[in-house]
Amino acid sequence: MEIDVCRVEELPPSTVRIVPAGQVTIGVYNIDGELYAVEDRCSHDDGPLVEGDWEPDEGVVVCPRHGARFDIRTGRALTLPAFLPVETFPVRVEDGVVKVTV
Repeated sequence: MEIDVCRVEELPPSTVRIVPAGQVTIGVYNIDGELYAVEDRCSHDDGPLVEGDWEPDEGVVVCPRHGARFDIRTGRALTLPAFLPVETFPVRVEDGVVKVTV
């Protein structure tokens, strides 16, 4: 399934957009003009992830519950208490619209 997120100009660098995608919610990040998508679910305790702080310069999202850090580009867990990655999704732009394949 592919979902439309927004127009590309509505997601400038250093911003994130949270979008529902069926049974999951996804965070779509613009890191220096490159777009990435991760599931809004911490692999540590299944809590929300994308609502947490994130560091655009490092491409890292921080879980608001326990502080686990994840690489937005790969989904890899960077710090405890998380050790499993979070799911990532392909992102593309077509005719000026950001799209995520779920």
